[in-house]
Amino acid sequence: MALQLPEFPWDSLVPFAARAREHADGIVDLSVGSPVDPTPEVVRQALADATDAHAYPATAGSPPLREALVDWFARRRGATDLTTANVIPTIGSKELVALLPTLLGLGEGDTVVHPTVAYPTYAIGAAIAGASAVAADDPDEWPEGTKLVWLNSPGNPDGHVDPIETLIRAVDRAREIGAVIANDECYAELNWQGDGPTPSILDPRVTRGSRRGTLAVYSLSKQSNLAGYRAAFVGGCSELVGQLLEVRKHAGLIPPAPVQHAMIAALGDEEHVDAQRELYRARRDVLRPALEAAGFHIDRSDAGLYLWATRDEDCWTTIAELAELGILAAPGAFYGDAGARHVRLALTATDERIAAAAARLSGIANG
Repeated sequence: MALQLPEFPWDSLVPFAARAREHADGIVDLSVGSPVDPTPEVVRQALADATDAHAYPATAGSPPLREALVDWFARRRGATDLTTANVIPTIGSKELVALLPTLLGLGEGDTVVHPTVAYPTYAIGAAIAGASAVAADDPDEWPEGTKLVWLNSPGNPDGHVDPIETLIRAVDRAREIGAVIANDECYAELNWQGDGPTPSILDPRVTRGSRRGTLAVYSLSKQSNLAGYRAAFVGGCSELVGQLLEVRKHAGLIPPAPVQHAMIAALGDEEHVDAQRELYRARRDVLRPALEAAGFHIDRSDAGLYLWATRDEDCWTTIAELAELGILAAPGAFYGDAGARHVRLALTATDERIAAAAARLSGIANG
C-alpha cells in the first residue's frame, strides 16, 4: 500500500517565486535555509585528502570521528560524560528525523509528539512509520503511552530557545510516560541572546546522571556550510544509539568515508564557526530592523537562521505582498496551524541580497 503523505508543501510556493523573479532587480529568496557561503577550506581539504575511499566505511563512524563527536559534545554542548558508545554519524539530520520512529520500531497505534510550531518532518516521520502525530508543547498534554517526543531547541521556524528548566521538565515527563525524547539541536551554535551555544538535552543538569531515553540530534549544515555533504550525528542514551546503529547497519545507512573525514575537520575547528555566526549576525542586524520598520512584529527568533515575522494577517497574504517586492519567504502555515499568521525569512542569502531586501522593505515603511 502507498504511504499516505501530504503533498510536498514547497510546491505551493512556485507561483510566488515566479512573481518575485519578475522584479527588476531579481528575486531575494529567503524561503529556504540553504547556506550560500563557501564551505571552509579546512573541511574541503580534508574531503579532498580522503577521496581514496576504496573500502566500505563504518556505519558507526570511524574511530577518529566518534572520538571527535565525543570531544565536540563535551566542548560545545556541555555533555562531558559521553563515550563512543553514545554517538553515531548520520546522512544529514533530516533522514534521521524522518526515520527515527521507524528505526525505533514504532507503528500503527503509536504516538509521536512534536511542537505546535514545527519543522514538518517530525509529523512526516510518524506517518512513514504508520504512527500518529500529536502537536503539543505542554508536557502535561503529552498523551499517556506516547512513544517518542520531539523537541526542537533552537526552534525552526520560530527560533525559540528552551532553557535548562524547560528541558528538565520535558525529560521528566517523557520518562514518566515511557517515551523516548529527542531534541533537534541543529541551530545550537547560532545563539543571538548569549555568549555560547544554547542548552542541550544532554547537559548533565538535564540528564542528572542518566541519559536513559534521551537523544540529541545535530547537523553541520548550518554551522559549517556543509548542507551538500549531508553530515550530521546523534548522541545520547547508549542503548538507543546501539539500537539505531544495528538497524542502520542492516539498512546500509552509512555516511561516505570522505564525508566522515571532513566531519572530523569541521568538528575540530571553531574559528570557521565563529566567523560564520558573525556573518549571519550581521545579516540579521540588517533584515530585522527593516522588517520592523515595514510594520512586521518579530516573535521569538532568539537563535537560528530565521526571523519569525507577522503583520497579524493570513500568512499567504503576506507571502503575496512580499512577492510583489521580489522577496520570497516561507508561509508559517507550513509549520502547523499555529503559524498561520506568520512568515519565516531566512538569513541564508548574500550580504547584497539581504541589503536588497531591506531596501525594498523600506518602500513599505515610507508609505
